[in-house]
Amino acid sequence: MKTNAIGLDGKKAAKLAEKLNVLLANYSVFYQNTRGYHWNIKGEKFFELHLKFEELYNDLLLKIDEVAERILTLGASPAHNYSEYRKVSTIKESKQVSDGIAAVKDILVSFGAVIAMQRELLELSADANDEGTNALMSDYIRAQEKLVWMYGAYLGR
Repeated sequence: MKTNAIGLDGKKAAKLAEKLNVLLANYSVFYQNTRGYHWNIKGEKFFELHLKFEELYNDLLLKIDEVAERILTLGASPAHNYSEYRKVSTIKESKQVSDGIAAVKDILVSFGAVIAMQRELLELSADANDEGTNALMSDYIRAQEKLVWMYGAYLGR
């Protein structure tokens, strides 16, 4: 077995990096969508949602950087252009969304997509004995499950 610089099986690390690049693409589209919601929100809940969307896109920006750095740590290169992101992301670019309810619904769909990917990455990282990726995904899932509950409660679910 050929290992990479951090002692992981090279083939398993490459597979993890490939899946992390898909997650990176999804986070990048999710981030830009959330910026759009923040910029374009209108209506009665403007002040509340404007702030919440800013909190969310700032958090997504941190995750984008962490995922890209994890890809580099595994010995691969993070994708960095939106043309590539649009090809592999399951989260699609949103149209201008000024309605808060529609934006929150889109955010919940996006959380569903990234949480599912992160759970898949947990399985792959456990198989590769990659505690670094495993811990990152566990932290993300725990925090995002709480956000799903909170955004869902906003919608009365």
